[in-house]
Amino acid sequence: MKVSALTQRIAGEGAAAWDIHVRALKRQASGEDITVLSVGDPDFTTPAPIIEAAKQSLDRGATHYADVQGKGELREAISRHYRRHQGVEVSPERLIVMAGAQCGLYATAQCLLDPGDEVIVPEPSYVTYEAVIQSTGARLARVPLRPEAGFRLDVADIAAAITDNTRAILLNSPHNPTGQSMTRQQWEQIAELCHRHDLWLISDEVYAELIFEGEHHSPLALPDMANRSVVISSLSKSHAMTGWRLGWVVAPEALIEHLDNLALCMLYGCPDFIQDAAITALDSDLPELATMHAAYRERRDSVCRALDGADSVKAICPDAGMFVMVDIRATGLSSAEFADGLLDDCGISVLSGEAFGPSAAGFVRLSLTQPPERLSRAATRLREFADACLVTSP
Repeated sequence: MKVSALTQRIAGEGAAAWDIHVRALKRQASGEDITVLSVGDPDFTTPAPIIEAAKQSLDRGATHYADVQGKGELREAISRHYRRHQGVEVSPERLIVMAGAQCGLYATAQCLLDPGDEVIVPEPSYVTYEAVIQSTGARLARVPLRPEAGFRLDVADIAAAITDNTRAILLNSPHNPTGQSMTRQQWEQIAELCHRHDLWLISDEVYAELIFEGEHHSPLALPDMANRSVVISSLSKSHAMTGWRLGWVVAPEALIEHLDNLALCMLYGCPDFIQDAAITALDSDLPELATMHAAYRERRDSVCRALDGADSVKAICPDAGMFVMVDIRATGLSSAEFADGLLDDCGISVLSGEAFGPSAAGFVRLSLTQPPERLSRAATRLREFADACLVTSP
């Protein structure tokens, strides 16, 4: 039977990137000792007060339809969160609650983009970006990030990519997969481009709470950017709540109205008890957050130490997030070959860098989502596997 053309626009390399992760999970489920470093799913349990808040909400009968835009108490909590952590004012009317940042990104694309539009995205980029943009009929315009520059953004490359068809710039800082962050000066330069060319700026900020060096900057803090910026975030990474599917979008009120209409016919609101748990997550003083933050930093340092000085591999040490990009070009293997061999021979799953774009060819991404001892052993084993490949490569 015939299916729509949409099915082709949402398939491709981005969707296929997860094949190795699925293969690793199947082997793990069959009883094999597999170290899964191929997905950014925190190994921490959601802090107990958040779980308890959800239970109490259920006990109170919060099992009915919720406000499609997000209950007012939660939007007020998100507003307070921005005031406390970023020093910016975000009114609850400029917020909509979504089933995770991924849903927020998809809804934003549907409400901003038309067929023929172009969206500038630095690459490597998160694997779903291409399908999300193509789902609208728009085109992703890749701007390569250079490995020799540590995958750090050069705003001049963004400027050079702007055409008459450009509708938006999509940025992710801190960045997945590289873990690099943008400076305030870079944001100011991007803002100037948006004003000059009348562009939307879409900012994916899900790793904003996981910065190890420097500080997070958001376009919401820049003059005259609130009316052309869409900021997407969630509790998935900062609060170990990936499975709760709770995120939000900050945007001009007119766009929020359109997103609300889309949510009405797609989601009909996020579960009330999950929203109550999110209020607790945002308003409570949770020591677990600092513990998780310190753990990710320790894990990053342990991986970079384990790979330091190797001839076969080189880690690009990130200043944020929960991933490390590893340069394996000296082995002579492609990213996919290296990832497949590492899983087959060592029981360690990582993602091929090429899944994130051609600029990451010759790299693999490993996640910092295992206990320190296991992660350190995996990094050491990865180095040994790469050394063996280096010895046997022509």
